[in-house]
Amino acid sequence: MDQIVKVLHTAKTRTTGGREQGASRSSDGLLDIRLSMPGSARIGTTPEQLLAAGWSASFANAIALVARKWKITLPARVSIDAEVDLNLGDGGYSLSARLNVTILGLERSVAKGLVDEAENTCPFSRATRGNIEATIKLV
Repeated sequence: MDQIVKVLHTAKTRTTGGREQGASRSSDGLLDIRLSMPGSARIGTTPEQLLAAGWSASFANAIALVARKWKITLPARVSIDAEVDLNLGDGGYSLSARLNVTILGLERSVAKGLVDEAENTCPFSRATRGNIEATIKLV
């Protein structure tokens, strides 16, 4: 694990009730959501959707960071389709994930290099590496 030199941001939330009938709110009030079970009629999101949104946003930022480092102008058409699965196996519950990255307007080999380097830069990718089955690919 890397030694922390400087904390850049701390996200603070309070969750009550868990995924079934729960709610989460950030300390600044900008995030205020209801939680629900997958397939539930209750209006709300699942923790897996939140992970998919956070991871894909962080990964997109990592791509932009690498592009700046490499002095590449990143096209505006960068998108990430993220899927996070909640699984049940012999050992209990687990997660798996897929990030499908689209970068239009760059040579494929350059775009692939950005994605590969971003995978080593993104804190979500680094945090989950070796902990969940994850596939990140350029589509």
